[in-house]
Amino acid sequence: MAKPLLNSCCVCQSTRNGSIISGILAIVLSIITIVVIFTTRVHFKTIVFDFIPNDIVKIILVVNLCMTILISLLMIAGVLKRNHYLMVPWVVLGIMIAIGLLISVIYTAVVFFIDGYVLTGVLWLIFGLICCAVLTYCWCVVYSEYANLSEENERGRYNKQPYRR
Repeated sequence: MAKPLLNSCCVCQSTRNGSIISGILAIVLSIITIVVIFTTRVHFKTIVFDFIPNDIVKIILVVNLCMTILISLLMIAGVLKRNHYLMVPWVVLGIMIAIGLLISVIYTAVVFFIDGYVLTGVLWLIFGLICCAVLTYCWCVVYSEYANLSEENERGRYNKQPYRR
């Protein structure tokens, strides 16, 4: 049985509202990233397979971002319909993205340090770790709502424990 990590989001909101906000934030950031990919001349490359052409990497990124939008819509639907099964893909994707982001931030900062761009490496490390912390917090909020809905589904909606003061 999964235990909720948090009781509220940002101290004053419910984990339900925080989960919806996290899903909307993921959708908005994915759309902004897709627009940036197609409107700027940024050279993207992968860490391991650095021989892949830039256009292929862009296509892979856009497909991943479209899947993120779809999974976020599923998670929002799961929260609104109180169905924890629809939230599972987002919970799995969220922790994988958090781990991947942490690895990517550290790798990119080390590359900047090796190339002699110390200030850029430090800034990349600071802002990247802040982004990783925010993403991990959003994941904890969604996971807590998932655990609440899972527990509610297990014992039944009308068989909740009474509210204690």
